[in-house]
This record gives sequence, C-alpha cells and structure tokens, in this order.
Amino acid sequence: MNKRSLNYLGIAKRSGNLICGTDMVVKSLPAGNIKIILLANDASSNTKDKIIKKAFYYQIQVCEVFDSYELSKAIGKDHVMVMAIIDDGLTKAFLKEVEREVAYEG
Repeated sequence: MNKRSLNYLGIAKRSGNLICGTDMVVKSLPAGNIKIILLANDASSNTKDKIIKKAFYYQIQVCEVFDSYELSKAIGKDHVMVMAIIDDGLTKAFLKEVEREVAYEG
C-alpha cells in the first residue's frame, strides 16, 4: 500500500529536516530541535527501549506505525530503524496524514 504520509519523510530528507540513525537521533535530543521520532515497529527490543526512554525524558512523541522496510524505502536508505523530523510544519503534516491512514485502515 502506498502511504502518503511516507512522502513527507522524503520531503524532510531533501530539505535537511530529517535525522537518521539511532546514534544521531540520540545525540540530537539535547539540542531540543527534534519534533517527533519515528521508530520502526520491527526494531530490536534494545533499540526500542533506548529510544523510548530518551524520548520520554525529553518529552518527544514516538511514532511506531511503520516497519524498517517502509521507513527505509521512503528515504532511499537501507535498514533504517530510527529517524526524527526537526521541522514543525512537516511534523504536523506527517501526523495528520498518519492519523488519516490509520483511521482509514480501521
């Protein structure tokens, strides 16, 4: 299924508003510019635990709707488990589309 919400990840990458990789996301959290973290629902339990704890500490929303294949394909990279959007507008548009898709899928 083609999910329009994933198009926003490509836009975020091309505009420089996407951080990819567990370590890069964790290192960027203290700066306070991350608006949402996308965590692959098939990531390892260690990765999930690490990201969820950090996100809770910094009060950042975590989205676990997509698997690593979908996230990777959306930005043209392989094996992406964690990424973050740093732009308010893109985050709002992405979340609006995700909510629409989840409601549509039932």
